[in-house]
Amino acid sequence: MIYSIPNIISLLRVAIAPVFYILMIKNNPASTRIACGLFIAGAITDYLDGWLARNVYGVTSIGKFLDPLADKVFTTAAFLSFVHLGIVDLWMVIIIIVRDFGTTFLRLIAVNNKHTISTSKSAQWKTFLQMVFIVYILILLLLRDIHFIKIPPKIVTELIYSDLSYYMMLFITVITLWTAIEYLIYNISIFKFRRTGYDSQE
Repeated sequence: MIYSIPNIISLLRVAIAPVFYILMIKNNPASTRIACGLFIAGAITDYLDGWLARNVYGVTSIGKFLDPLADKVFTTAAFLSFVHLGIVDLWMVIIIIVRDFGTTFLRLIAVNNKHTISTSKSAQWKTFLQMVFIVYILILLLLRDIHFIKIPPKIVTELIYSDLSYYMMLFITVITLWTAIEYLIYNISIFKFRRTGYDSQE
């Protein structure tokens, strides 16, 4: 049922995402701090809806779809805000968006055709690395605007826009692209619309 508490929490995370994006692109100390607070709130709700589904309300097919969708919407908002700020390249983010929402769409097709799709280890690592990078950039943005910490803002800014940030994002993009190829290889039967159950990977 879509109006169960875990699903409502997932939908709340979707609603927070555009607010987070707007605050991020304002790129001033106050809005960045609030945006980081929203990101923390999003992370808490991500844990909370999963815990409630597993331990209280039960896991549902809608919940299995909404929870990862909410995560993808939130990470997309973060990456798009980084593009706006000039921290990452748009082409990298486009690859991530196409992969993440493309696999979500295919997952919906699979559910409708009574297929079972599980998440591969590489896809889990992809998600983990995306979150690590987002947190890394958010921390640097906070450090840049916190004046009582004895780190020159110029040094933090150079780190935000450094080759390190670029190659971190490039590595994440390559991993994301690989998981897309892996997903298609292991789930090719979805495109044939077979109505036989099987275990596959995201």
